[in-house]
Amino acid sequence: MRTHLLLILIFVTGCAFIGEDTSKDFFQEELSKDIVSNDGSSVSQDDHYPILINGNFQKEPIDIPKPRQIFSSGQTREVQLRRLGELLWVYVEALPSTSWPITKAFFETSGFPLINSNPESGELKLRYSENIDLKVEVEHGIKEASTEIFVSFYTEGGKLTQDEWVEASQDTLAKLVEYMAESVDSFSGTSLAAQALNDKKKTRIFNLDEKTIIELDLGFDRAWSAVSRALEDGKIQVNDRDREEGFFLVSFNAQDEDSGWFSFLNFQVEANTGLALGSDADFKIIVSTEDSSTKITAEVINSSAGDPESLLSKINELLS
Repeated sequence: MRTHLLLILIFVTGCAFIGEDTSKDFFQEELSKDIVSNDGSSVSQDDHYPILINGNFQKEPIDIPKPRQIFSSGQTREVQLRRLGELLWVYVEALPSTSWPITKAFFETSGFPLINSNPESGELKLRYSENIDLKVEVEHGIKEASTEIFVSFYTEGGKLTQDEWVEASQDTLAKLVEYMAESVDSFSGTSLAAQALNDKKKTRIFNLDEKTIIELDLGFDRAWSAVSRALEDGKIQVNDRDREEGFFLVSFNAQDEDSGWFSFLNFQVEANTGLALGSDADFKIIVSTEDSSTKITAEVINSSAGDPESLLSKINELLS
């Protein structure tokens, strides 16, 4: 019996070696000759995805424009209380779907009775006092992956003026900032119900008639402030500015961003972000508002400065 089993085992294992071993034949492979088309021209490469233009297949390589940059906030998760005039809001470097459950948890434990909440619109409504309601709005911020949180007060007659309630707003938002700062870094969850808020971005960048445009879903005051902050954060020299006319004159050279020794260590000379009157500007940044949105464009003043695309890309990166 054992002899039969041994013979069967030898037969089965030996079958693996029956026939010619071709496992190393690919070492002997050679490139075939170029393909010759009907018109006598040779094709040195086989294009599996040819591009058809005006009925003819394109043979020459085509330059494909690189996709636009999308800037994220990284892992800093910064939380700030910001103010512009009488307008107060909380800025959080996290997606609205992450900020929503934290904001909701704060107000649910704040002692104000919850009237209703809508994660799709990012709105909370609470009873602040006997005759006054508190409305909280969670929105996508200007910057990629950021949140802005606003509060306002209402009575049966409508919204109360901001100057009457600026102290109450500041107190409420200051406490929210503390709560957010303690929670957002350790909170890794996200609200599926609030995912729609992530798509309601306030910033868009696009081309129109070969001209790059940044569009903000903001009024002029906030848009002007955001551009001013971006120029300051980017160390872009401002030669002149006119708020009434809505423009900045700036000096900017994209090559200077990475030039210089030890640039890989991020050693950069601090640029003057104040007004450099008398200096020659390279670009004119135009801030113009129509209806409820504001557009940011750039025009070349100094022809040797290059294309304004790099400047607008830098501003778009730093908008917040």
